[in-house]
Amino acid sequence: MATVLAGAAPDHPPDTPHTPTLEHSMTVRRTTLALAAACAVAGVLATPDLAAAHGSMQNPLSRVEGCYLEGPERPKTDACKAAIALAGTQAMYDWNGVRIGDAAGRHRQLIPDGRLCSANNAEFVGLDLARPDWAATNLTAGADFTFKFRATAPHRGTFQLYITNSTYDPSRPLSWSNLESTPFLTVTDPPLVDGQYVMPGKIPAGKTGRHLIYAIWQRSDSPEAFYSCSDVVFDGTGNAAGKAAVPAADSGTAHVHDTTAAAPAAPAAAAAPAAAAPTAAPAAAPAGQVVAEAAPAAVQDTPQQPVNAQLAGTQLAQTGGSRATGLMASVGAAFLLAGAAVTVIHRRKRRA
Repeated sequence: MATVLAGAAPDHPPDTPHTPTLEHSMTVRRTTLALAAACAVAGVLATPDLAAAHGSMQNPLSRVEGCYLEGPERPKTDACKAAIALAGTQAMYDWNGVRIGDAAGRHRQLIPDGRLCSANNAEFVGLDLARPDWAATNLTAGADFTFKFRATAPHRGTFQLYITNSTYDPSRPLSWSNLESTPFLTVTDPPLVDGQYVMPGKIPAGKTGRHLIYAIWQRSDSPEAFYSCSDVVFDGTGNAAGKAAVPAADSGTAHVHDTTAAAPAAPAAAAAPAAAAPTAAPAAAPAGQVVAEAAPAAVQDTPQQPVNAQLAGTQLAQTGGSRATGLMASVGAAFLLAGAAVTVIHRRKRRA
């Protein structure tokens, strides 16, 4: 770079040789190395912002995670077989990515009736199938319960858990009007224990038969939100709570933080009913509020040692900043260093 600049604007007559001093050579070397380092940083930041997708309800087990644990290539239950036959195996491998990139709390506006379990994402449309035979978790109405959400990339945010009301019919597509109007559990930045958000709460009283728990995780460091459907029963015909295997931390597929495309029209088996969805979502709990009782002494779950527990509100980094902002700042810094290098070179040459 020094040779080109010297040739473009020489400080000495063409017939007068110029021998750079040792100090001048060292200055050129230092500025060149600094410029190269800045460019390398800018190059790294220019790569796509890839991060593992973030998770799904572990206990009670969600539909998508349950089908993944069965094995997408050889599912065991008829419901998972039907979901995979409709939309393919990839959705189950992407079990941790039922999401909307720009949700920003607009869940009811962005997700139509009949599309709640897929979050209106075409890849996951098989999860919307209205069937009474989805694998379900046994719950006891009115009992204490520890809800767990498997997180493969933890972030700050608020969880809202809804349960279906008396209008719910598992043989009909799930609509917003089938959910209770307010969440029965709201938790902001719950503790992360062994890769799972742990949320002690209480099962709503008065529930019988088959129901569904709908979970929304709205990040506070990004407009992105995640969704899951967990089938539950109150008649003892389901699977024991807390017995499902935990997916490996490196399972699931990485994704770019972007806007999720809307799904095409629902298939006949998952068509939305005539009932209209409410026009506005219920108000979220204030930051830090936990709409649940304190952690119970005994819970309906398999005990687990609190290894590597951390409070999400104090330990997790804010990661929702714009990638473009960082890139522009780095490129700008590189140009500033380049200008400084040219200035230093010229000044040193003039002094020499």
